[in-house]
Amino acid sequence: MNCLETADYLLPKALPGNARFAIIAPAGPARLDIDKARLWFENRGQQCRIYPGVLQADGYLAGSDEQRLLDLHDAFSAPDIDAILCMRGGYGSMRLLDRIDFQLIRRHPKPLVGYSDITALHSALHRHAGLITFHGAMLNADLLGGKQEPTVRSLFEQLGGQLTAGDEIVHPAAYPLTSVVPGTASGKLVGGNLSLLGSTLGTLAEIDTQDSILFIEDVNEPLYRVDRLLTQLRLAGKLQGVRGVLVGDFAGISVAAMTPLLLDTFGPLGVPVLAGWRSGHCDPNVCLPLGASVRLDTEEQSLVLLQDLFRV
Repeated sequence: MNCLETADYLLPKALPGNARFAIIAPAGPARLDIDKARLWFENRGQQCRIYPGVLQADGYLAGSDEQRLLDLHDAFSAPDIDAILCMRGGYGSMRLLDRIDFQLIRRHPKPLVGYSDITALHSALHRHAGLITFHGAMLNADLLGGKQEPTVRSLFEQLGGQLTAGDEIVHPAAYPLTSVVPGTASGKLVGGNLSLLGSTLGTLAEIDTQDSILFIEDVNEPLYRVDRLLTQLRLAGKLQGVRGVLVGDFAGISVAAMTPLLLDTFGPLGVPVLAGWRSGHCDPNVCLPLGASVRLDTEEQSLVLLQDLFRV
């Protein structure tokens, strides 16, 4: 399937005040306290519908491929669902890629939220359904896990349409950022979990980095494996179209330790690089709209939306 042209991209509707979230598990299994989950949404004037695969486990997968795919399709097509929130990451999203009905999803555009293994869905839905999706908090690890308020605030500010063209995506001031390479660049924000970006090369979810601001994050990867993954992207030609780089959290690796590798990888490209952004397997976990046009300014240490995220 060919990638969609930019003009074909669709914007979903922002969440209403009494939004209903679909809770799905496209990847790994997790135990869920259903009453706790429902109360969490009710306390915010919202509702949730828990789809069958969330309550199933098939080894390291949350239910069968068929069940997880059915939940994804049903969540998008249900007329009373306003947004889709993934339960957790792990592994399994890639197994669905060649069976996703992208036209069905395109007929029912909705915000999809998740990170880690959900990177495979972000890239596929961006390329083949023309959706802006959200690299943000998941139910199990983040929302029910009690992560800091910036995690929840950034998620609902964006899904609620409170941020529009010209607004800055606020990064918590308590967590300093590092301008690795100074400069300013604009482009579509793409990326996610670095391991998944490498694993999905040659698939329906292969990342499109042309004219992009590349966002990367990961967890439990030593520095030499981060090097390997970045080298894989470089050798696959995926760094040639990058205009700027936003480096998220790499649990266990400090920005200082990563800086020589970042300079070695991105320095020859002459693109700005900003590191230390709190998105990924971290607390707080700031929401990012993947596929949206943004401006990255590493000297001002800012990320600004250049478009609205939702239709009126």
